Amino acid sequence: MDTLHLVLNAVTVIFIMATMFAAGLGATIPALRGVFSNVPLLLLALLANMVIIPLLGWGIGTVLGLPSASFVALVLVASSPGGPFGAKLAMVQNGDVVAGAAMQVLLASIGSLTFAPTVNGILTAADIGTDVSLDVGALVRTVALLQLVPFAIGLLMRRYAMPTAQSWHPTAAAVSNITFLIVLAGMLLGNWRAVVELFGSLSLLAGFLLAAAAFGVGTLLATGPPVRRTTMGGVASVRNAGPALAAIGLAFDNQTAVLGALAAVLLSGLAAALPIATLLSRRRQTPAPPGTDHGTPPARTRP
Repeated sequence: MDTLHLVLNAVTVIFIMATMFAAGLGATIPALRGVFSNVPLLLLALLANMVIIPLLGWGIGTVLGLPSASFVALVLVASSPGGPFGAKLAMVQNGDVVAGAAMQVLLASIGSLTFAPTVNGILTAADIGTDVSLDVGALVRTVALLQLVPFAIGLLMRRYAMPTAQSWHPTAAAVSNITFLIVLAGMLLGNWRAVVELFGSLSLLAGFLLAAAAFGVGTLLATGPPVRRTTMGGVASVRNAGPALAAIGLAFDNQTAVLGALAAVLLSGLAAALPIATLLSRRRQTPAPPGTDHGTPPARTRP
């Protein structure tokens, strides 16, 4: 089982880096400038992901009366925005991949700073009685290494080596797709006992409801055309497991009950978000104009 976890961790790293690299290959600096200069979009995304969704996790856990381990796992997930699956969901739904990847990296970076205070505030108010203390520097370095750097490399290749970017993009996208499926299968195989033990409880329902509600909140609290709004919904619906896993190791001594509940919440969340993204993809049959497509670099034009 240890070997399986090592292999899954390695494939997960490849998936994250390949996804962000492919997103960078499909991005342009003017498009990114348009995202980051859109102050209402940024403020609404921060409000949705840093405030409303953590409160939703608290509320869902309280209303469903979750046991302590499941409640903690749900709050950890809800308080950790910027999951790398967000960029993948943008690709799955044929959404605005550039805006989705850019927002995901931004949320992951800011979330690495806000995660511990947010979790501490909610758990204290809920009278769980546990403090979460994390190495913020390590979280920031992880986000930079696995998400920001591959995205920046792809972006620079798109800017300065267009033919290479065009030729590499299909391969990067294929690696992202294949490793995505392997990660999903690995999550199921590696945690199936913990998930099965939670059948009949409300933990799976809580994760499903959180992801579905987050997709709706992220879509509503966004600006721009529907493609961009639903992309923001997808980014909001999948959370960053890294800080949550670190918190379980440091503050909860890797308790099996909390780890199992975390796996259940993450998997049930994907079970809610993936069908929504797939349905949106089927409804989008008209390709976007060159330069604003869903992640595929347009054909090179002569000056």
